[in-house]
Amino acid sequence: MKNQTTNIASNAYAPYSNSDEYCYVLGKSGTFYPGVRVENSSYPLTIPADQAAICSSLGNGDHPVAILDSSRSNQLSKFWIEKFNLKKLESLPEDAVIYDPIVKKVDDVNLYLQKLCESTVSDQSDFPVTALLKTTDGYIPGVNIEFKEWNLGLCAERVALSRALASGYSEFLGMHVYAPQSEYISPCGACRQVLFEFMPDQTLVLHHDDQSLSRHLVSHLLPNGFSSSSLKK
Repeated sequence: MKNQTTNIASNAYAPYSNSDEYCYVLGKSGTFYPGVRVENSSYPLTIPADQAAICSSLGNGDHPVAILDSSRSNQLSKFWIEKFNLKKLESLPEDAVIYDPIVKKVDDVNLYLQKLCESTVSDQSDFPVTALLKTTDGYIPGVNIEFKEWNLGLCAERVALSRALASGYSEFLGMHVYAPQSEYISPCGACRQVLFEFMPDQTLVLHHDDQSLSRHLVSHLLPNGFSSSSLKK
């Protein structure tokens, strides 16, 4: 991780509520996956810390077994605990292995995106999507995570972004997106709104199934996108 684990609360993006919500999800592999609250000016698109961490673990081929959660108990956190039968932890072990999503070098972005399809959790739709978020330190992968409760899953773009923020990476230079089942891939409206919050002037490179590419500024994919500085007051 770019920041020390003791500073994970400061990685939360919560300019509207000032909440420093964070959590760690322990995977069956023994790896701890960090998650932080990721807010959006369109409030319903806010990603809670536990959802971010659970989707990160599943996207790494791991299975959640325990959780250390800073947030107050609520119905959603109870849902995750019951869904995965999670053990509640009181503290992070000193020797905890923390997942760092950064990939320092990617020789062939298109091949990497194709390989990432093996990590998607897309049983509900049979529509795998992968993403690579470019940062100043390297790339951060994301895959779509689905549940029977469809509204609680996350798209590949948002998994990559939430992983980045939880691990202390915040300078974004662009993103690549790929979906082999789609003739022409394009981010959903929710992802456009979330990306607009963090990287409106950066480029999305869309890798289509016919091997063609298209490039778009995030702001161009969401014309007249919603944002308001008054929400932060």
